[in-house]
Amino acid sequence: MPNIIGQRKLFLSISGGIIALAIIFLAVFGLKAGIDFSAGSMLTVAFDSSPSITELKAELVTLGYDNAIVQETGSEDFMIRLGAITDVQKNSLEDGLETAFGGLTERSFETVDPVIASQTSRIALIAVGLAAVGILLYLTYAFRRMPKPLHYGAVAVGAVLHDVLAVMGIFALLAAVFGWEINLVFIIGILAVIGYSVNNTVVIFDRIRENKLRNTTSTFEVVVNRSVAETLVRSMNTSLTTIIVVLALMLFVGATIQNLAIVMLIGIIVGTYDSIFVAPAVLVIWDNIDKQRIGAKALA
Repeated sequence: MPNIIGQRKLFLSISGGIIALAIIFLAVFGLKAGIDFSAGSMLTVAFDSSPSITELKAELVTLGYDNAIVQETGSEDFMIRLGAITDVQKNSLEDGLETAFGGLTERSFETVDPVIASQTSRIALIAVGLAAVGILLYLTYAFRRMPKPLHYGAVAVGAVLHDVLAVMGIFALLAAVFGWEINLVFIIGILAVIGYSVNNTVVIFDRIRENKLRNTTSTFEVVVNRSVAETLVRSMNTSLTTIIVVLALMLFVGATIQNLAIVMLIGIIVGTYDSIFVAPAVLVIWDNIDKQRIGAKALA
């Protein structure tokens, strides 16, 4: 049986390195808010002549849209992110693009004003916060028959925060390279990562509970290590099959759910690592700290 918990210092060091890099990436690159959170207009068009992104950006600069952000979708449409523009300005822009590249088809056009963007940001933060509180309360209740049930809920919430921070940091780096923005699909991806991370963690915690109730003589560290080893293959297989589905979405659906697919891919990898190698180890460390504190009080 692999001694996974015995190598916890190594795994926690790797985890600490990931979080440190995530914080650095967020501090250096940040996350650029998309139309859902910062207001503006999004125009999706298709051209008969299929210009390159470079050509399209150059023409947008010529038309006076120096800060326009352009992304190509999987269906060869172009999503053009602009500051808030009116219908008249949009029509003028389309006329200019048609003059430069020929036939143009408008796929969609949407504008979000600052009030709506502010409300969306607030609701997104509330949703993530409520998810964390709900996880803490649910797991504390679910493990109420175990010693120190709050440990399970708190560690699960810590694992979720670990995964979300890692995802945001890695996404910040990729976004800086490829010019991506965060939008509501990004938030959906974060919530999906939270759910997936909790599911993996709960599976292992539940096995810890089963083994602890059956085996009252072994130390908590031995029980946790056995539980992790018994669920290792199951957790890895589940994550691998999910990654295959996410990769299929990335390859065949395109930019419309790009943020969701990227966030889920990063989240599944980080969450699987966290639930197997980090969260159970933190449970053991916390239990050892409590025992040392009780022992110190007894000697005092």
